[in-house]
Amino acid sequence: MENLSVGQYNLIYNAFSFSFATLAAATIFFWLGRSQVAPQYKIAMTITGLVTFIAAYHYFRIGESWANAFDVTGGTIETTGYAFNQAYRYVDWLLTVPLLLVELILVMGLSRSETISRATRLGLLAALMIALGYPGEVATTNGARWFWGVASMIPFLWIVYELFVGLSESIDSQPEDVRGLVSTARYLVIFSWAFYPIVYFAGAIGLDGGTATVVIEVGYTIADLTAKAVFGVLIFMIALRKSAPYFEGQKSLAQPAQ
Repeated sequence: MENLSVGQYNLIYNAFSFSFATLAAATIFFWLGRSQVAPQYKIAMTITGLVTFIAAYHYFRIGESWANAFDVTGGTIETTGYAFNQAYRYVDWLLTVPLLLVELILVMGLSRSETISRATRLGLLAALMIALGYPGEVATTNGARWFWGVASMIPFLWIVYELFVGLSESIDSQPEDVRGLVSTARYLVIFSWAFYPIVYFAGAIGLDGGTATVVIEVGYTIADLTAKAVFGVLIFMIALRKSAPYFEGQKSLAQPAQ
């Protein structure tokens, strides 16, 4: 947190505030959207809203912690003695990242056995990835940050393999009108998650304290919004399209016999 300017402080604080508002609004949208999807996809929408709810709560706490860590008066910025709590992000990711993969599996409508096995395996891999990354985030040396960062990439690459190889056949079996959306959701997971390691190592490549802090905090925030709110919209669109036959059937049953 060294060499942080007032402008950099405000940029980061505003990013936290924007994220809280976006994720809170997304939560309401996803939970209200449950009424627009067939019963078998309601749990996927519940989890989608739960992900953004958990993230919104943690961004609220992150913003509080950021405000408490600094005193900005008279155009200067000083630390207050309260440390900015980096753990909020990792608690959030430990809860939400496995759920992101679970919601994708659920909305695909796979068999019960495949849903359980894939959701369990991907969820555990995601939790391991986050757990390995945290020691490097709070490390005081670049060497430790690189070590734990590389270690966390191992389960990440396994997840990539599962999404691109393990799920290929399942994606090909999806209805034609949602196959592209499911594939897009898969790519969005990979590309948004791939942004995290770039941000993670920003503090270890020679950037000064203030610039590195901006890159890390704003970078993580952009990645979170993409991986949770934008990804959630894709999940909702998939569930909505796959629910069309159900609602058409309900409409037909409601029509009086001729």
